[in-house]
Amino acid sequence: MADQTLKRVQELAEGQIDFEGQKLNESLATSLLVVAGVVSFLYGYFRQDIIQTLYIGLGGTALTFFLVVPPWPFYRSHPVKWLPVEGSDKHVGHFPPDGMVIISK
Repeated sequence: MADQTLKRVQELAEGQIDFEGQKLNESLATSLLVVAGVVSFLYGYFRQDIIQTLYIGLGGTALTFFLVVPPWPFYRSHPVKWLPVEGSDKHVGHFPPDGMVIISK
C-alpha cells in the first residue's frame, strides 16, 4: 500500500510531459495570461482602480501558474513510442558531442 502511494506521488512529481502536452501547456499559458491581462486592464481602466487591476492580474497569473507548472496527467496523454536501440556499440566514439568526426588509424 505504501509502495503504491509512493509510486503515485513520484509519478506526479516527476515532471515529464509529452510533446503534445508541451504544446497544450504553452497554448494554455499564453491564452490564460492574455485573458488575465486584458480583463485586468479593462477593469482597471473603466474603474480607475490600480489596486484591483493588480489583484486581477496577479490572480490570473497565479491561476496560470497552478495550471501549467505541475505535470498534470492530461499533459501525458500522448506518450512517445521510441525506436529500439540497434547496434549502438558499433559507432561509439566516432561522433563526439561537438560534431567533429574522429578518424582513428
